[in-house]
Amino acid sequence: MKRSVALILSALMGAVFLTSGSTAATAAPYCGITWGSLPESQSTMSADATVTAVRSGEHPCFDRFVVDVRGDIRGFDVQYVPEVVQDGSGIPVPLRGAADLRVIAFVHRYDANGVVTYAPGGASEALNVAGYETFRQVAFAGGFEGQSTFGLGVRARLPFRTFILDGPGDTSRLVVDVAHRW
Repeated sequence: MKRSVALILSALMGAVFLTSGSTAATAAPYCGITWGSLPESQSTMSADATVTAVRSGEHPCFDRFVVDVRGDIRGFDVQYVPEVVQDGSGIPVPLRGAADLRVIAFVHRYDANGVVTYAPGGASEALNVAGYETFRQVAFAGGFEGQSTFGLGVRARLPFRTFILDGPGDTSRLVVDVAHRW
């Protein structure tokens, strides 16, 4: 009898261990994110810097949006807004998702000779973010008077961080990370 009870207890403990092990393997990673969702900005204009490309990436704890720049980007304004609007015209830019994150890079989209340095194939779908956990859409809202504006359609109003990376060479990047959860 004691042996039967011991076998049953052993089997139950093994089942609990296996179940908890599989749950831990599929749970989202703890990221220790301390970011918030309030506006982030640096108001310095970038004199001769120009947008050359944008890209995105998926990470275990966040989705990343990057604006590649020729020259030194010095300023940006990133914040959740009721709606993103086109630069110059003010026409609303419809975005998928429950929250609209406006990303303004204080850089031109034209070089000193007036040549366009960034022109996406489709402004409303500047990048393909299908399947991303947080991003629902990336749109280009235009460039006007030394700034280039992008709209990120986000799953919800989630924490984000913004920073600038220098290099390599005469390039820099504006990086916006949006967390997968609070």
